[in-house]
Amino acid sequence: MRIERSGKRVRAYLGGRVVVDTVRPSLVWEVPYYPAYYVPLADVRADLVEVGPGERSPSRGESTTYTIKVDGHEAAGAATRYPDSPVEELRDLVRITWDTMDAWFEEDEEVFIHPRSPYARIDILPSSRHVRVEVDGVTVAESGNARLLFETGLPTRYYLPKTDVRMDLLEPTETSTGCPYKGFAEYWAIRAGGGLHKDLAWSYPTPLPESERVAGLVCFYNEKLDIFVDGVLQERPKTPFS
Repeated sequence: MRIERSGKRVRAYLGGRVVVDTVRPSLVWEVPYYPAYYVPLADVRADLVEVGPGERSPSRGESTTYTIKVDGHEAAGAATRYPDSPVEELRDLVRITWDTMDAWFEEDEEVFIHPRSPYARIDILPSSRHVRVEVDGVTVAESGNARLLFETGLPTRYYLPKTDVRMDLLEPTETSTGCPYKGFAEYWAIRAGGGLHKDLAWSYPTPLPESERVAGLVCFYNEKLDIFVDGVLQERPKTPFS
């Protein structure tokens, strides 16, 4: 577990009411992939009604769970404290489960999915390298006008113009995912090789500002199909999405 103070003003809202307003948030990495916000108890602007003991963490100790109530709105079991934690910095802090709130803001910008890590970076670069995407021996995309997205901890992603994609082989699915750095993605299944391969391709129709350069482009899971760059087959990476 890692703890780091942030200098951002952080606010959380429920039912249009402020639940948290702090300039003293802490980023706590409970898992390796991204942090959670822990905020000082004094900066919680809602009532915390104790529910009872929560789960025990090997690193953080015994927890207490609370329901958040504010002006007729409530989020059951949404807050967690570690008042007797072996980690002294956590004892006067509260973690509020992200998706129990209606909205979160860092300064005056709304943030989605989870807090943004100060150690995650995205670079999007235009590339004239020849990129070809193949599913079960069928070429579904081929382009010399890709945008390469480099994101900390993930493999290079190849975003291609729809005009270079066999959109006739793609079928929309109901899947949608969110990313705090890129926004919300829509997905396609790919019909190739006699089968329908679900959710192999995605696109961000209206990405967040830092990722605007991939707006409307199509990307494919390197982990689940074959991508050739300048004629060289790329190794399928091992990631949580494999």
